[in-house]
Amino acid sequence: MKKLRIGMVGAGNIANVHLNAYQTLDNVEIAAICDINAERLNETADLFNIEKRYATEAEMLANEQLDAADVCVWNCNHAKCTIDALDAGLHVLCEKPMAYSVKEAEEMLEASKRNNKLLMIGFVLRFDPESGIAKDFIDNGYLGDIYYSKATYLRRHGSPGGWFSNKELSGGGPVIDLGVHVIDLTRQLMGNPKPISVFASTSDCLKDRKYLKTNVGWIPKDAKPDDPFNVEDFAVAMIKYEDGKTTLLETSYSLNGEQTTKKELFGTKGGIKIDADGMKIYTEWNNFLADVTPHTENYKFGKEMFTAEMEHFVDCALNGTPCKAPAEDGVVIMKILEAIYESARTGHEVLLK
Repeated sequence: MKKLRIGMVGAGNIANVHLNAYQTLDNVEIAAICDINAERLNETADLFNIEKRYATEAEMLANEQLDAADVCVWNCNHAKCTIDALDAGLHVLCEKPMAYSVKEAEEMLEASKRNNKLLMIGFVLRFDPESGIAKDFIDNGYLGDIYYSKATYLRRHGSPGGWFSNKELSGGGPVIDLGVHVIDLTRQLMGNPKPISVFASTSDCLKDRKYLKTNVGWIPKDAKPDDPFNVEDFAVAMIKYEDGKTTLLETSYSLNGEQTTKKELFGTKGGIKIDADGMKIYTEWNNFLADVTPHTENYKFGKEMFTAEMEHFVDCALNGTPCKAPAEDGVVIMKILEAIYESARTGHEVLLK
């Protein structure tokens, strides 16, 4: 069996999640890993028994014979690390968001085409089993023509801190960290319509509320009490697509309200909601309003979403299978994210080209 030799670029929290998933696959070899933080590098490499360790990506690329790279670094370094790997002749999986800006995302896509190498973006919700079930219902016509969706990812007290709340490294707060997931998934389930405009508002009224006695659920290992918080803590946006389709985004790190993640789509024949309680379909039956709850817990095609994502990346790289999360979609999502921040800054609707 041919194995894909992967070099990990970054050894932080999300890299550990990816590595856990790769461990379930027989056709993968994690050949090397690099990180600028020596302590974190050795901790992760020891945990996953990775012998070859480098302080920089450049050293790793120069010394190792690799087939692919998995980029799990600060958002501000996604573009450089990805382009360098592509130019070295490697396939690349880059974590979301694709880049720090639209310009960088377009440069990454161009590098992929120039080198004729795969560039997959880490839109992991596309690989969640319930996302697949929703797509199955949609593809078989149960929702009819979908014209509206709600993309909701609200944390009540959930700023990770560390680099996530440092705009210089992250590019923004919950919009680029959390909203990116639900914007991408709702757009995909709506058929990937072309965005035409965005109107948005952001705020930082609550910030990260370090004074609260309640802990944040998750923080990066290298987060410090004096880390800056200079990103938004809440955002709302209306994203208008071609053919009259619209998405309403709500996302937050801090909010005096319910913590929830929901993806809702509304069509001419039915609607669907996916949240922590599962999936529900709202429709009509014999001229009565009807709510349908599919039994999804034993979905035979479902796998843990990161495992499914890594498995797909390896399959695409080894076998040329068409990618389900291509760089082209990453560029479109970056255009939406950038427009959200620009609309919030100016107070005006932003038209997309």
